[in-house]
Amino acid sequence: MKLYSYWRSSSAHRVRIALHLKGIPFEYAEVNLLEGRQWEAEHRARSPMAKVPVLELDDGRLITESIAILEYVEELHPTPSLLPSDRWLRARTRMLASMVASGIQPFQNREVGVYLRKNLQADEKSWTRHWLAQGLLALEQAVNVTAGRFCVGDEPTFADVFLVPQIVAARRFQVDLEPMSTLRRIDAACAELEAFQKADPEVQPDAPRTP
Repeated sequence: MKLYSYWRSSSAHRVRIALHLKGIPFEYAEVNLLEGRQWEAEHRARSPMAKVPVLELDDGRLITESIAILEYVEELHPTPSLLPSDRWLRARTRMLASMVASGIQPFQNREVGVYLRKNLQADEKSWTRHWLAQGLLALEQAVNVTAGRFCVGDEPTFADVFLVPQIVAARRFQVDLEPMSTLRRIDAACAELEAFQKADPEVQPDAPRTP
């Protein structure tokens, strides 16, 4: 399979984590968002919304949107499972992932920040920090219901796959994470796992290298 990705994309980061957790080999294909490569016709043919990630299957078929990709990968390679067997815990896992995907991460999208700065003359970084902090405080409260070593018990799930890239982004935007003690503890536990290390933005082939 081929993953169209960008090193700093939180959404692509999620998919890299899941693929590594499941031990699925993939080819990495860079789509440089900073240079606007996502708007080129070749990529728009893959992703009508001009975004990453895009997963190209062995037969050439395409899947966009990180949640849809993760669900596909979970069904294709059910072991190790990233969804609990218990129905309620499975729903809570999807809930936590959705809180990040729908309620937190969209506020940091580059297109949103550019629009705020150019069209509304707003301080996009301050605006982003505000909404990320508010969302992460809510996630902290929600995670405490099911947290073990990870977000839902003692094994990684979709919830952790979504959490870690969001923590990376929160640090980039200088969000105060001090009140999120459970999220920080889980993030540290994830950082001990090889799959999360391999998926880290800084080690991707298109990440900038310090001379």
